[in-house]
Amino acid sequence: YRGEFQRDRDRIIHSTAFRRLMYKTQVFVNHEGDLYRTRLTHSLEVTQIARTVALALHLNEPLVEAISLAHDLGHTPFGHAGQDALNKCMRDYGGFEHNLQSLRVVDELEAKYADFPGLNLTWETREGILKHCSARNARDLGDLGERFLERRQPGLEAQLVNVADAIAYNNHDVDDGLRAGLLDIQQLRTQPLFGNHYDDVVAAYPDLEDRRLIYEVIRRMIGHVVTDLIVNTAGNIEVAGIETIDDARSRDRPLVVFSDEVYEAHTGLKQFLRHNLYRHEKVRAMNERTRAMVEELFSSYMADTSRMPPWFETQADGNEQRRARVVADYIAGMTDRFAIAEHERLS
Repeated sequence: YRGEFQRDRDRIIHSTAFRRLMYKTQVFVNHEGDLYRTRLTHSLEVTQIARTVALALHLNEPLVEAISLAHDLGHTPFGHAGQDALNKCMRDYGGFEHNLQSLRVVDELEAKYADFPGLNLTWETREGILKHCSARNARDLGDLGERFLERRQPGLEAQLVNVADAIAYNNHDVDDGLRAGLLDIQQLRTQPLFGNHYDDVVAAYPDLEDRRLIYEVIRRMIGHVVTDLIVNTAGNIEVAGIETIDDARSRDRPLVVFSDEVYEAHTGLKQFLRHNLYRHEKVRAMNERTRAMVEELFSSYMADTSRMPPWFETQADGNEQRRARVVADYIAGMTDRFAIAEHERLS
């Protein structure tokens, strides 16, 4: 009843790692509020944006959906702060990178099926999950790593999910930042992508209350960049004469891209959020606390692997390199609240 990419999608949705995304940080740690985005809601928003574009461009919608739902499965608790801390801990053991960890989750760590480890996903879905990779790591990935070594592009579906990811977090982080009181409207009006749509909405609906006003502005922002992405990418595909997957892979740059004008506005908003939201003193204070938690958890488990569940303790039986990777797998799989509870228990 299903195609192979639909089967991939279903296996991802039924995975333990996917359910854990509900309690993993996007920007704000889970206990800070019920309405902030989590990794799960972010993944769903990426999926819906990517499916719309895929349908308009006649790309493979089930493949786009599978990649979108799986792209953050390897993220640690506490968002990028957790990843940075775990990468620091793993510095002498090969490092830690969430794209590679997402691939590791679907290839090895999910234990659900009798016939194989992981989820046994198709090559195309796995390629899309792996957005970027160092040459050192690519050499260990066989045919999946070849495109990084040969500097070839991924398929159009993988390119699309990469852009949809950026569209989703750029826009929903504006919403969450305003909800948290860390951004204000006057600041945001300096950004063309927000300011132009804000002025249009206020002119059309002068009495609209704040909550609906913000939602209407963000809705229009997403519509604007998505429309531009569809129109510009369709033009790129036509001009390049793309007819096969090999045609798309052989290009020297991605084809699924914004126009120059929208790209400038999109990246301007991204830089604005980096300086005014992600580096806000309240976000940084929480990040410092969560980084310390991850580092202390890592040290505790490395010192005594019996502090982990029996399966992980058994897997960690080996040299120090092996032990460190298993400890990293265990910590990366934690939700925010479980990591906090474990830190309290071990402290």
